[in-house]
Amino acid sequence: MPPTSQPLRKLGFLTIGLFDGDDPRRGHESTLEIIELGERLGFDSAWLRHRHLQYGISSPVAVLAAASQRTSRIELGTAVTPLGWENPLRLAEDLATVDVLSGGRLNPGISVGPPMHYEQLKHAIYPDTADAEDFGYERVQRLLDFVRGKPASDFSGVEGFEVFSDRVQPHSPGLGRRMWYGGGSLRSARWAGEHGMNLLTSSVVKAEESEDFAEIQLSHVRAFRAGHPDGDRARVSQGLVVIPTDSASAEQRAKYEAYAAQRMPRTAAPQGPARMMFAPDLVGTSAQIAEQLYAHAAFREIDEVAFALPFTFDHEDYIQILTDIATKLGPALGWQPAA
Repeated sequence: MPPTSQPLRKLGFLTIGLFDGDDPRRGHESTLEIIELGERLGFDSAWLRHRHLQYGISSPVAVLAAASQRTSRIELGTAVTPLGWENPLRLAEDLATVDVLSGGRLNPGISVGPPMHYEQLKHAIYPDTADAEDFGYERVQRLLDFVRGKPASDFSGVEGFEVFSDRVQPHSPGLGRRMWYGGGSLRSARWAGEHGMNLLTSSVVKAEESEDFAEIQLSHVRAFRAGHPDGDRARVSQGLVVIPTDSASAEQRAKYEAYAAQRMPRTAAPQGPARMMFAPDLVGTSAQIAEQLYAHAAFREIDEVAFALPFTFDHEDYIQILTDIATKLGPALGWQPAA
């Protein structure tokens, strides 16, 4: 197996938490159980992805608040919160609250852009300001300012029996250093670095300067660090889909291979007007996946991952996959489970 310049330091996983619309509690409970399992297995982090107007978790921050009371060590993140759906000040309050409840374990990941299907739902979200909303980086900057303690109001002090603050409360001092940007373009990577954020790279990038996924992702990592105050020490987490089969049954292996094969055609060339490139799902034994990762140009420059779980599998499948990642794949990448 090719050597890597550094062992994997942090191992995490990402899920979207699917549920049955007629019985949503079961799916949410499954997600919480998976996070608890992740902590027992020694994972460093668990991440939830937003799914609005779908049968996936629409409020990860609320679910992570629950997870913070059922775990004690594992870090909890969003990957990612699309800011087009959010009021930055209110979101800053929620994030700080969950960070306080978790003992400083929250890692909020965010992204910009208008909400998906915006034309069909904009009047439900912004009935009076739909055509005036700014969905660019300025929205991120507002959130960063509020989280980092900059004033949100011109007033503070005592009014009657009430005391008012001019900044978001609660204020969690370390949270500002744990803000992540989910970027798939060179511009986003540079912006995140220049604004002192951490960078989440996933299995989707824009084909701007190349049509080789690993080369594109590597250029993002380097552009991010080139603009970041911490330089080469700036944190980057990679989020590919990996499905180890070491302890899988024959039926599970067949399901996993069919899932990856169905998604493989989209990885051959850029997709759609935005020219999005998708990474192939990695399915096989942990030794096989480790070899593929060591050959991945971007993986060789990072020491944190948040492997994405497939979206439509069963609870028992996730148990098997996470167990194999923690006990087989992680160690093959030089990772050691948290005590």
